[in-house]
Amino acid sequence: MKVHKISNKRLNLSTIDKIINENYSLALSSDAVKRIEKCRKYLDDKIKAQKQPIYGVTTGFGSLCNTNISEKDLGKLQENLMISHACGVGEEISQEIVRLMILLKIQSLSYGHSGVQLSTVQRLIDMYNNEIYPIVYEQGSLGASGDLVPLAHLCLPLIGLGEVYYKGERLTGKELNRKMKWKPISLKSKEGLALLNGTQFMSAHSVAALLKARRLSCLADLIGSMSLDAFNGRLEPFLTEVHAIRPHAGQLETANNILSFLEGSEISLQDKTHVQDPYSFRCMPQVHGATKDAINYVEFVIETEINSVTDNPTVFPDEDLVISAGNFHGQPIALAMDFLAIALAELGNISERRTYQLIDAKRDLPSFLVKNPGLNSGFMIPQYAAAAIVNQNKLLANPCSTDSIVSSQGQEDHVSMGANAAVKCLKVVGNLEKILAIELFNAAQALEFRKPLRTSPQIEEILLSYRENVPFIENDATMYDKMQESIAFIKALEMLFQFE
Repeated sequence: MKVHKISNKRLNLSTIDKIINENYSLALSSDAVKRIEKCRKYLDDKIKAQKQPIYGVTTGFGSLCNTNISEKDLGKLQENLMISHACGVGEEISQEIVRLMILLKIQSLSYGHSGVQLSTVQRLIDMYNNEIYPIVYEQGSLGASGDLVPLAHLCLPLIGLGEVYYKGERLTGKELNRKMKWKPISLKSKEGLALLNGTQFMSAHSVAALLKARRLSCLADLIGSMSLDAFNGRLEPFLTEVHAIRPHAGQLETANNILSFLEGSEISLQDKTHVQDPYSFRCMPQVHGATKDAINYVEFVIETEINSVTDNPTVFPDEDLVISAGNFHGQPIALAMDFLAIALAELGNISERRTYQLIDAKRDLPSFLVKNPGLNSGFMIPQYAAAAIVNQNKLLANPCSTDSIVSSQGQEDHVSMGANAAVKCLKVVGNLEKILAIELFNAAQALEFRKPLRTSPQIEEILLSYRENVPFIENDATMYDKMQESIAFIKALEMLFQFE
């Protein structure tokens, strides 16, 4: 079995993609073990030696920060924190996201600034390696002080509470311990706070969104190229000369992708009678490219976040400091995920416009892409579906980060709403996948009407595979099943685009 060693080596999205998709197990590096143990010993010694209160360690939480806790109750304080903060509602999040949350929480705790026991981190690793997924709910986090509510649900099984999925069964934390022959973790001072403070819920959603977004960005170029050829569009707007004088990186990349995808197309080599194509075709480098640049920026932000310590207070053994600060605040993620949602919504927006152009009886294509329109409605209504999804994405693209609601009796008077931003961004990604699948459905149909001319060899090969499950529509037929097959094809095609 492949093993990924948790260390202070920078964790990037490419590595996470490999860990998840190639089913790596996790283990702590020797350096990580030393850092965790060193920090825990320092904190134990510090509590014994220091008379001044330490937030969340010898005091209550939030607005209760001035309430001192007796030494004998320090462990109970952390347990109570876990129990009281598990207030999630709404839908259960996917096991994929839960798995990412566990990985990212382990990574953050491994730096040796959180004061947790080695046994606590090891139990999280055991959960990950045994595919034990705590039940976590979608709603409840304000994105400051971190993702308190969802992380409480994630970590309750450590103390024998909460619920998990294991081998298809839904088990209580107590039942899980009995099945695995585990004893509940006895939390020490600060541990509950270390587990619950942090940005791993919004970070996990962000990572999942980015991994998919980068692949869909490439697919948007491919499917857009198919639509361009089906529309008998011109290639001049994609030539290097155009983009060299406005050299945005994403713009250059998109133009190059489209030329590469259409290399060898017989359709593209035909003389054109039209002077210009609509913006949804001609401006793909500018629109798709801007989204690529947005993805790159967001990736930088999220990679910084997942390689950070985001709980509070932060422990510095070498400097003899325990500092209560604000690394749990999700503002960097909130702004980035709102930005990404807008950028991805635009990919869907322009995709639907290309779909509309293909069914609009232009460029010698029949109305609604059927041979006998009138008797047949053809591809009239798939465009409706795409438009409906685009509308939903436009609503989801409205930012969460512009809002803040005071909590904890005014102590937490500015929150990021980063969790909501990340959750809705992932929904935008899922919707974009459907919109692109509908465009592919239309583009494949339209290309049939260009025969005997052929598109590029690369696209012809993709179409051949596509036609194994999605037929050419001669006469009206149920469309929902073909659209579902098109979505499934998109999902499979995504994995051919290696994440880099």
